[in-house]
Amino acid sequence: MTPPAPTTAPATAATTTPPRVRAVRLGPRSVAALALATAVGVIAFGWPFLAPPTSQLSAHAQDAPWLFAGLLILLVAVVAATISESDLGPKAVAMLGVLAATGAALRPIGAGTAGIEPMFFLLVLSGRVLGPGFGFALGSVTMFASALLTGGVGPWLPFQMLSMGWFAMGAGLLPGPVLLRGRAELLLLAGYGFLASLAYGTVMNLAGWPFMGAGASGISFHPGASVAANLARFVAYCLATSLGWDLGRALCTVVLTCALGPAVLRALRRATRRAAFETPVTFDGPGA
Repeated sequence: MTPPAPTTAPATAATTTPPRVRAVRLGPRSVAALALATAVGVIAFGWPFLAPPTSQLSAHAQDAPWLFAGLLILLVAVVAATISESDLGPKAVAMLGVLAATGAALRPIGAGTAGIEPMFFLLVLSGRVLGPGFGFALGSVTMFASALLTGGVGPWLPFQMLSMGWFAMGAGLLPGPVLLRGRAELLLLAGYGFLASLAYGTVMNLAGWPFMGAGASGISFHPGASVAANLARFVAYCLATSLGWDLGRALCTVVLTCALGPAVLRALRRATRRAAFETPVTFDGPGA
């Protein structure tokens, strides 16, 4: 009597990698609105290097940033309204409110002293877990809420909201959102947090640099100068005014990401699984 042939155990669901769950699914309108806001934002931040010295925009160097600030307010509102139409259900709204309130509460802890701003690491981890669309909305709302708490409302706020939206959205676009875990993911997030924190400070310098008068002639914006000359002035401005703060912010983000990242990532992923964002909310009738 011959023994029965061995059978192969069927593959179970545990061996397959579950797809990534996004709190906000970006549709064509949301992507178009984000692209428009990004394009206008690039112009709003980089116009000193994009406009020729003889243009009327350079002639009104003190007025242009204010005009762009008003335009960015409208664009951020358009993006927020568009994202709200992209399956931003009550669960995602609740998650957005909790994380935005937490980030806004973290900002006054360091008050920007020596670049200690713990809210940045939370936005990196949140954007990583919840996706780029949620990350953009979270970054913008968090910066707006924190400005209300700290009294930082001014013409610079739209620039901060857009920059922070880019900051958190970039974390959601990093590679390996499903397969990459453990130390490799922490290194990726820490590296992104370091570079993005420096980039945030550099971009925000562009919002205030054209306001400098002729008193600091070596580093101030000169409307009639060439692009190369103004770029050299801007680099000198960053080195003289904000590099120390930006490095402090970048190092603080790296330290908090490495120290608290594993616990926060687990908590965010557990909350995302339990929230089941992609499951529609239904209400059973009486007696069901």
